[in-house]
Amino acid sequence: MARLEQNQLKQQLAQQLSPLYVLVGDEPLAQSECLDMIRQAARRAGADERTGYIVERNFNWQTIQQYAQALSLFSSQRILEIYIPSGKPGVDGGKALTELAENLIPDTTTIVVLPDLEREAKNSAWFSALQNAAVLIELKEIAPNQLPQWLAGRLAQQGQSTDAVSLGFIAHQVEGNLLAAHQEIQKLALLYPAGEISTDAVREAVLNVSRYDAFQLGEAVLAGDVERTTRILQGLQDEGEQPVAVMNPLMWLLRPLVRIKQAEMRGENVMNAMTNARIYGDRQSLVKRALARLSLRQLEAALQKLCDIDKTAKGVMQGDAWLELSRLCFGLAKVRGR
Repeated sequence: MARLEQNQLKQQLAQQLSPLYVLVGDEPLAQSECLDMIRQAARRAGADERTGYIVERNFNWQTIQQYAQALSLFSSQRILEIYIPSGKPGVDGGKALTELAENLIPDTTTIVVLPDLEREAKNSAWFSALQNAAVLIELKEIAPNQLPQWLAGRLAQQGQSTDAVSLGFIAHQVEGNLLAAHQEIQKLALLYPAGEISTDAVREAVLNVSRYDAFQLGEAVLAGDVERTTRILQGLQDEGEQPVAVMNPLMWLLRPLVRIKQAEMRGENVMNAMTNARIYGDRQSLVKRALARLSLRQLEAALQKLCDIDKTAKGVMQGDAWLELSRLCFGLAKVRGR
């Protein structure tokens, strides 16, 4: 139907809300912002019921067919989100997606979310059917040399600006992480009024938070980013952070993840489970990727291991808390989808 860049989506939505959108790519900020734009447009069109499914191994594709056949009790318009983190729906999934593309669900805005696809998937019949029927948005990462320009554009959107040196400094600090860059830009909007921001002011704002923190570590682990997980762990150790201070945020991430995974295995709606666990916005995409990679058994074992490491850090059990913590984080990050 149409292939768009992320920056073209807003204009397309203003002209017409399409019944089917396909998001392709691994950039979490771009994914989150595109999802928000489509959801908002659908809500303006009358949709106030949203359902999401995460496709894992042994997913029952008849669920989608049943959804299509069911009438909403609460809304004349609906939003359906189908997440396929592996990019491999399988034989049944391929047939279901082809059927979905050829017979669009009435009164429903459907969003299919895919990672960067391998060549086989790009050449598949199901992806071809989706391309023919959908508005497809490519979620591209920003090249390192383009990040300062991207930052300048985001600052301009909130009526602010700064010099090239400051833009380069922010780009260096966020290490190419657009989510982190987005948070820094939002911070500048909170701290300073519209207009030019000095180099000193930018440095003070950005350096006010440690370059490495336990929440960044948790995000890297959830995303399955082994290299970044290793780098943050080393950075936290070099900065003299105590293991207990690192473990608590990890527990805050893993506990709701276990509850969401349990809800998913009971066949409950994952989006509702995330809302109940107070997982919102950008973090939802990270949680979805983690759910697709990690089993309930692995998550429960990781939570128990954190409890044991906590005892080690407090001297109740013998061992090296940092070593055990590093092994756990590295082990969770390197698990690949089943």
